[in-house]
Amino acid sequence: MLGTMPMRALVPKISVPVMMSMLVQALYNVVDSIFVARFSPTGLTAVSLAYPIQMLMIALSTGMGVGISSLISRRLGEKSSDQARLAAWNGLAILVCGSLLFTVLGLFFAPACMRLTVSDNLAGAEEIRQLGTTYLSIVCTFSLGLFMAIQFERMLQSTGNTILAMATQMAGAVTNIILDPIMIFGLLGCPSLGVAGAAIATVIGQFVSAILGLVLNQKKNPELILHVREFHLNLQLIRLILAVGFPSTIMQAISSVMNIGMNAILSGYAEGNAAVNVLNVYFKLQSFIFMPVFGLSTGLIAIVGYNFGARDRQRVYDAIKVALLYALVIMLIGTLIFWTIPGPLMSLFESDADAVVTAAMSRIGVHALNIISLSFLAAAVGIILSSVYQAVGKGLYSLIMSVCRQLLVLLPVAFLISRLSPDVAQIWWCFPISEVVSCVICLLLYRKLDRTMLATL
Repeated sequence: MLGTMPMRALVPKISVPVMMSMLVQALYNVVDSIFVARFSPTGLTAVSLAYPIQMLMIALSTGMGVGISSLISRRLGEKSSDQARLAAWNGLAILVCGSLLFTVLGLFFAPACMRLTVSDNLAGAEEIRQLGTTYLSIVCTFSLGLFMAIQFERMLQSTGNTILAMATQMAGAVTNIILDPIMIFGLLGCPSLGVAGAAIATVIGQFVSAILGLVLNQKKNPELILHVREFHLNLQLIRLILAVGFPSTIMQAISSVMNIGMNAILSGYAEGNAAVNVLNVYFKLQSFIFMPVFGLSTGLIAIVGYNFGARDRQRVYDAIKVALLYALVIMLIGTLIFWTIPGPLMSLFESDADAVVTAAMSRIGVHALNIISLSFLAAAVGIILSSVYQAVGKGLYSLIMSVCRQLLVLLPVAFLISRLSPDVAQIWWCFPISEVVSCVICLLLYRKLDRTMLATL
């Protein structure tokens, strides 16, 4: 299918199930924040400031997952199934080691992490640190579920079984959505656990996803059925996984650094608590727009990786063109939504517990959504072309683009704006500026990649 189906049919067939699963993933992230906000605005601030550290865990698991799926797809394109299975085994070993690192962090270093991310300028800083420590300790200590869920989801996607991969993500997301209100507010006989309940629901959902992923891979994914007798560490395959996975991990970890930096800058404003919450709410809401595009890019990695391994130049070009068209349409729709109904979107996160913070969030949030959404079309180009770099083993190109966008452009521009204007509404212009700059860099890198790797197929 990856090598023969017409591209206009193949890209949606592979990507739509991934989009759907990511939309459900976005839904439960948003629902999680809505429930926490209803429970306590301080709880929302705590989860928002714990999220950059949680993003490091997500970055390592999904980054290495990109390396694993890219290598598996290339080996399958080369008709080397035994090497594809061995790549899956070595990827599994890498992810288990990664989960152990975060278990140690959750057990011993969560308080230190929250001291790093919570500024003393924020109202109720000590309570925010305590709630954030509780949340972070739970999600990091039991991170094995997340890492295993990513492993089996990417194995299913690598062979084109994106509907089964969707089922694993949806199972975890639905579990989390159901458990969130029960554990946060204390329904059906469960004690009210607040922020801790949100963390426990997240962890349980991840383990449900991992278990279902293992079962479906072993029963329904014949190319990658894992047998213990085949497992052995292969340093060459590990290096190939890391060659794509490590830059992808760093690229996503940069988002965590960016988040910490933006929180620090926003904390300096008079309405710092509200601005920090708005940034977190924006990331939750934009995931509904970005997740479908990330679904496209995930499917594109499998398609481009397979056809690059098979040395079919025209199919690689066709896949890129079709994916770019779909991504631009999705982002245009997202821009229109953020421009037409920003107020109702922000109202989802209102709380009666603190009317002052809620009113400030609504006012700041409307401006933020209007301005940041101007960056969406440029972001679509960057996301799709980044997946092409990863599919052909050039993860470093994606890293270069991400560093320029989120460290070398976004944070300095945000800091400069914060010094030039006391109005927090102006700071959101750093997002469109950084996306336009990164898009230009991305196009230059693609031109080089095309000349040296794609045109020679």
